[in-house]
Amino acid sequence: MRPWTGRVLGLIGVIGLAVSLSGCVGLDGPMPSLIGMDESAARPPSVEQVFVVSTRKADGGADQVKASVDGAHYALATMTVPAGHKPGALELPVFGAAKPLDHIALRSNRELDAEEFENELASHVSGRVGVNRDVLVFVHGFNTSFDEARLRAAQIAYDSRFGGVTVMFTWASKSEFLGYVSDKDSATASRDALQDLLTTLSETPGVGKIHVLAHSMGGWLAMEALRQEAIAGRRDLGGHLGQIMLASPDIDLDVFSAQMARLRPADVTVFASSKDRALSLSSALAQSRVRVGAIDPGNAEQRAEIEALGVKVYDLSNYSDGFIGHGAYAVTPAVLASIGAGLATPRAEDVDKVSRLDESGYTEKPEN
Repeated sequence: MRPWTGRVLGLIGVIGLAVSLSGCVGLDGPMPSLIGMDESAARPPSVEQVFVVSTRKADGGADQVKASVDGAHYALATMTVPAGHKPGALELPVFGAAKPLDHIALRSNRELDAEEFENELASHVSGRVGVNRDVLVFVHGFNTSFDEARLRAAQIAYDSRFGGVTVMFTWASKSEFLGYVSDKDSATASRDALQDLLTTLSETPGVGKIHVLAHSMGGWLAMEALRQEAIAGRRDLGGHLGQIMLASPDIDLDVFSAQMARLRPADVTVFASSKDRALSLSSALAQSRVRVGAIDPGNAEQRAEIEALGVKVYDLSNYSDGFIGHGAYAVTPAVLASIGAGLATPRAEDVDKVSRLDESGYTEKPEN
C-alpha cells in the first residue's frame, strides 16, 4: 500500500467515527458532504447579539457554579448562527472549537459595568420602531451551564425571529442533574438581581414591552422577581410588561396561585407537559406537590384550575426532546414559531412609535 493511500483511508476512518459520534451525542443535522458542500455552508452566518446579566462568580470554569458576592455583572455577547441552522437545534462540535460556518458560536464578548450596560442597552433600543423596541428576557432553568444558557438564548432569539433586544439573565446553576437543592438556593439568591434588571429595563428610554421567557426553575425565579416588583407598586413595570412565557415551570401550584394573585391581569402562558420527567423528580422532592409545568393539559380539571388563574396553557405533551422531556419548548420548531408570532404581532398603540437618540438623550416620538 502506498503511503498516501494509508493516509486517505485513515482520514475516511476518522470521518466515519465522527459521524457515529454525532449520532451518540445528539448533534443536529448531517455532517457536511466532502464532495458537494451544502449551499448554506457558503453563506456567512447570521449574527445575534445577546446582553448578559450574570449572578455567577465567573462565567467559566469552576467559579461559574458559585454565586457572585459583588452583585450582577454584565456583558454583550455577539453570537453567530450558521446558515444551515435547523430550527430548534444547537449545532455543536463533536470535539474542538466551534466553527461559525457549522456551529452556533461566540464571535466576541465585551464586559460592561452597570453604567455601560444601561447606555449600551439604550443605544440598542434607539432607532427601533414598533414592537422591535421590545426586550426579551431569557431566564434559564435548573442544571444549566453558562455556555449552554448563552447558546440557547441566541438560538431562541434567532429561531423565534425576535426583532427586539435579547437579554439573558443567568444564575449560578450547579449544572448537575442531582444539584437540585443547590440550584434552588442559587435561584433564590438571585431574585433581587433579576428584579433590579426588570426595573432597569423598564426605565430604558424608548423601550417597548418587556417580555419574559423563563424555563424550569427559572420560571419560579422570574415569577418571584415579578411578584416583588408588584409588591413595590410596579406590577406592570410602568406599563412595559409584555408577555410572561413559562416553559415547563418548576413552581408549586399553590405558590403559583399566590404569585398570580399579585400579577393579574398579566399576560401569562404556561408551556406544560404531562411527560416531563425532570418535574416528576421535582414533585417527588417536594413530597408529591404538583408542579405547574407538569400538569396534564388534556385533563379538563387540571387545565381549568390553571386557566382559572387567568393563564393560557400550551400543551407540549406530544413533543419530545429525549427521555427527560424537559426542554421541548426550545427544540420544537412549531413552539418557537408560536412564540415568535406572538412577539411579532404589531400593537396598535406602538405601531407608529420610534425610539431616537440625540444630543439631549433618548426620546420616544411618533414616526413621521
